[in-house]
Amino acid sequence: MQQEQTPAQAVVLSGPQRFLYLCLGFLMLGLGIIGAILPVMPTTIFIILAAWFFARSSPKLEKRILAHPQFGPLVIKWRDRGAIPRRAKKFACGGMMIGYAIFLWSAQPGLYLGAGVALFMLACAYYVVSRPEE
Repeated sequence: MQQEQTPAQAVVLSGPQRFLYLCLGFLMLGLGIIGAILPVMPTTIFIILAAWFFARSSPKLEKRILAHPQFGPLVIKWRDRGAIPRRAKKFACGGMMIGYAIFLWSAQPGLYLGAGVALFMLACAYYVVSRPEE
């Protein structure tokens, strides 16, 4: 096992585990890109996860994410302090509201499923809002 340290102090893995983490990093990055296009899907959490996977598989790719002008500062703030900027909180909560509205309209769930999904969304929104801002 390779013992290089990245800025996140993560051990870079080797072999099949490194390949798996590299694939998961690209998957999370792809989901983040889709989230940047679709208003209902989150973006930042997938970019944070991509950076985490890349920290363990490809420090070069991790550094590219951290150096990105739009997403890099968000990932760094999250790593350092668990912080989510106010604007990102608004977008996350707004996206959850839109997503829930689309779910209600398209799936027309029963009372229990609708309430269960609403409770889950509220718990997620509470978590996002409860994080420090800067």
